[in-house]
Amino acid sequence: MATNDKLKNQLSNKKKSNNQNTPSGYTIKQLMSTDSVKKRFEETLGKRANQFMTSVINLVNSDTNLQKCDQMSVVSSAMVAATLDLPVDKNLGYAWVVPYGNKATFQLGYKGYIQLALRTGQYRNINVIEVYEGELKKWNRLTEELELDFESRASDKVIGYTGYFELINGFRKTVYWSKEEIEKHRKRFSKSDFGWKNDYDAMAKKTVIRNMLNKWGILSIDMQKAYIEDVSDPDEKQKKDEDIIDAEFSELDTATEAPQEEKEDTEKNEDELIIENE
Repeated sequence: MATNDKLKNQLSNKKKSNNQNTPSGYTIKQLMSTDSVKKRFEETLGKRANQFMTSVINLVNSDTNLQKCDQMSVVSSAMVAATLDLPVDKNLGYAWVVPYGNKATFQLGYKGYIQLALRTGQYRNINVIEVYEGELKKWNRLTEELELDFESRASDKVIGYTGYFELINGFRKTVYWSKEEIEKHRKRFSKSDFGWKNDYDAMAKKTVIRNMLNKWGILSIDMQKAYIEDVSDPDEKQKKDEDIIDAEFSELDTATEAPQEEKEDTEKNEDELIIENE
């Protein structure tokens, strides 16, 4: 009977191991290998689909927090990045797939905003930078006159962030946010501190450039879509993603399960194996 119990435990552990990476029971590699998922990415990215999908798999494999998320939400978030033609490599800072509870959600980086703006062909210059202690000489909120002296930097302490763009038609816009204003905005609107804890400066720059472009910039359709995805409430995005996933990937339940006859044969063989060893 000891051998019988051992085999039962092995079979039980084998079944459990299939579901250890994600609440839905599918690993990111399993999802990426299905025809429906591959077709969606290929329709969006063409020949670059395989490279992008591999980068998503590598992203999840290198992040234990994403491994704990429902991998279908990872696919959905990655698809948003794919439709915007932005890489999800977190070291590049264009777009991120980040965990939010047991779901993954899409976030656009400040470099992603700059990239999408430049693609419109309407921007001659666009940038956002940190302002260090000692550099700020004057800032007039009404006239938007900003005077910085980079040679007067007194320390590595960041006191604020400034954004600037110039359109091809000559229109210019400059904004300045103090560190205190950034913090006030973060506490009021941020649903998760994940990005702020990992790269505060990048999130602060994104806050500045996102608000600047949304108020005064020229927004292409892609930029409008990216903005909506980026500022949407994570809980609402999860519900929307689940609806999309249910519609697009419903065949996964049957595609990844063995037919009933095959399952019965497998269970029969397992039972015979257990009996023989009793």
